[in-house]
Amino acid sequence: MENLDRIGLAIIGCGTIGRIRAELARQYPGVDWLGLCDISAERGKVLADDVNADFFTTSAAEIVARPEVNAVMVLTDENNHTEPALLAIEAGHKKLFIEKPLATDPCESAQILEAITANDVDARIAYTQRFRRRFLTIKERLTNGQIGDVHSVITRAFMNRMVPIATIAKTTQRKNLTPMVVSGTHSFDMSMWLMEGKTPVSVYARSTAKALADLGTKDSTFGLFTMSDGTIFSMNISWGLPVVWPGAVYGIEIGIVGTKGVIDVEDTHRDLVLATEEKLPAGYTTRSFEPPMERHVDFLTSYPPGDIWNGQFWGPMREETISWFTRIMMGIDTPHASAADGHRNLLLTMAMDRSAALGKEIALPIDPEEFDLD
Repeated sequence: MENLDRIGLAIIGCGTIGRIRAELARQYPGVDWLGLCDISAERGKVLADDVNADFFTTSAAEIVARPEVNAVMVLTDENNHTEPALLAIEAGHKKLFIEKPLATDPCESAQILEAITANDVDARIAYTQRFRRRFLTIKERLTNGQIGDVHSVITRAFMNRMVPIATIAKTTQRKNLTPMVVSGTHSFDMSMWLMEGKTPVSVYARSTAKALADLGTKDSTFGLFTMSDGTIFSMNISWGLPVVWPGAVYGIEIGIVGTKGVIDVEDTHRDLVLATEEKLPAGYTTRSFEPPMERHVDFLTSYPPGDIWNGQFWGPMREETISWFTRIMMGIDTPHASAADGHRNLLLTMAMDRSAALGKEIALPIDPEEFDLD
């Protein structure tokens, strides 16, 4: 695929993640034109002024049609990826970056993937944790066969309920905004990436809803996948931990057992604790979300995108964004998830939800249209 001599970047979505990536884009020498788009003119113009954007509009169709644009980032809310992604593809853009999930509707996800494939688009999906040093190191060791053939994987994710509160409260389209589809997908993608080449053939799952039932979502979903080679993968997430839980967002534990060894991952961030008499800000912020009670203890570095130093953003989201710019300018291979990875992740996380709802094991693969039967 042809590389870019310079980047004319359109960013669609000016929320929390849009702001982070726009600031990084403005700092990157290869981005010599930056346009922004958001349905909220007020929010978008504030960011446009802050990053000295070259253009702003509330119309996704208008920005992807600009002659300066040759790369597009779709950073809208989870439910709103489909239209801007398809508009960018229809406009002929070959460099596309989409926040996870690819879509929240399985048929729309399939539609986006089909368009990407048919038009030979280099589309990458934002699974930021792939860019953390520890997971890149693990991936390299597994690729080199240092623990032999992997046959058992256990993944457990604990999350502060600020994420579902802030995510779900801003939309009425909540059907597919479950722990697995919205947040478990990160640890799920990580596990599937580390088990690359293994194909799930069935899943059995259970969910519970008590603390977050009023929001129309589940508290926890636990599942067991079986792979075609007999490998078993236990994927468990709870995003119902209390707001005062010190983890700002994610705490993960992963155990990977092979025929010749084991890799045990403790990624709960409990090794860096801040306790203070001062009120702490929300670890997860979006659209002025404020926690309903004061927080005084934090596991530092538990905000997945990264952290602020001296007014600058540092961490895996910086690595991921800059790496994408380098990819599209120089053609260097990167750890980014592909569109096919993103579609697979959506279908498998939704299959977990479907198994839990039906109370039975689900055979895989599953057709996107089957979800409409539930």
